[in-house]
Amino acid sequence: MKPATSTPCSICRAGTFQGAGVKTVVLFFDKGAPTRNIWFYQLDPGRNLGKTNPLNDDDLAEFVELQKNFAASPKSWSVDAATIDQTTFDLSVKNPNNGHAAAHRSPAEILDEIAALDAESTTVLEISGRCYERRVDNDGTR
Repeated sequence: MKPATSTPCSICRAGTFQGAGVKTVVLFFDKGAPTRNIWFYQLDPGRNLGKTNPLNDDDLAEFVELQKNFAASPKSWSVDAATIDQTTFDLSVKNPNNGHAAAHRSPAEILDEIAALDAESTTVLEISGRCYERRVDNDGTR
């Protein structure tokens, strides 16, 4: 998408627009103008996207309207460019309007859950194996 009033440069990289499991950010720059604010829009079409369920004009309607003035909304926000780390230029900013922070588990909690799931899988496989052995014994094929 190119705004009619400027000649932007656009860059795509991993980030905000997500379709078919691939995240993409589209960045627009006005040539010759310093970047003072960075406007973010978090696209959420409410469904999984893919070849049989592509992104369409209706999915982008709100984005197109809001980007005209870089308006703030529950899905869009601006960040002062001066606050971006000047050594990494990391633009992976979280939506401040999201309302809830993601709960991050400690590595120990994750490892404990993996161990518990592994033990559960072992039990299920043992039970399945015994059921298979009984079935084979009852059929007389063993």
